[in-house]
Amino acid sequence: MTRPTTPPPATTHLLYLHGFRSSPRSAKAQQVAARVAERHPGVVWCCPQLPPSPREAAQGLQQWVAGWPREGMAVVGSSLGGFYARWLALQTGCRAALLNPAAFPQRDLARHIGEHSAWHDPGQRFYFQLAFVDELSALAADINRLRPLSPTTPQNLYAIVSRDDEVLDWREMLDFCAGGDVKLLPGGDHAISDFDRHIDGLFDFLNLKD
Repeated sequence: MTRPTTPPPATTHLLYLHGFRSSPRSAKAQQVAARVAERHPGVVWCCPQLPPSPREAAQGLQQWVAGWPREGMAVVGSSLGGFYARWLALQTGCRAALLNPAAFPQRDLARHIGEHSAWHDPGQRFYFQLAFVDELSALAADINRLRPLSPTTPQNLYAIVSRDDEVLDWREMLDFCAGGDVKLLPGGDHAISDFDRHIDGLFDFLNLKD
């Protein structure tokens, strides 16, 4: 006899993490923020500007959610933010939704050492240091260590992966999200430009408090 699956508790605290060179002003972050404000005003919403240093970003994430209820919190992450979201979910046991997550940022961003401008504010510049690659490697080691200890299920991990992502390999993303509820888009792009067509599935997974 199969026991009915107990639905997860409603999410009362939601964290959104943007990608490399991005910000809380990204299209997807703004769409999620608008729906949370309109339909779930009681939910605690946080979408911080992440620092260039992965170590500082990880420390900031732990500080931001320090007082949040683990059973009532969830994290959404896009691209590099998806990597951070996976790391944080394994650290805390919370649910995570990943949008074209970076599976190997320690490898891919090693090609981007140098000065960069922010997508949404070209006047804002930052320097991506070689040391940051080592910091990403340390976080990746945490993920690899914790994954076997915390089985991934469709109840605790949801992902949207674009097969035609021009930045990341969709097969690596699928492996990164293995065990979760993965929506593989037959086309799409890295930004998930038609995100409005998929946002309902994301919010179904998040099960936000009204």
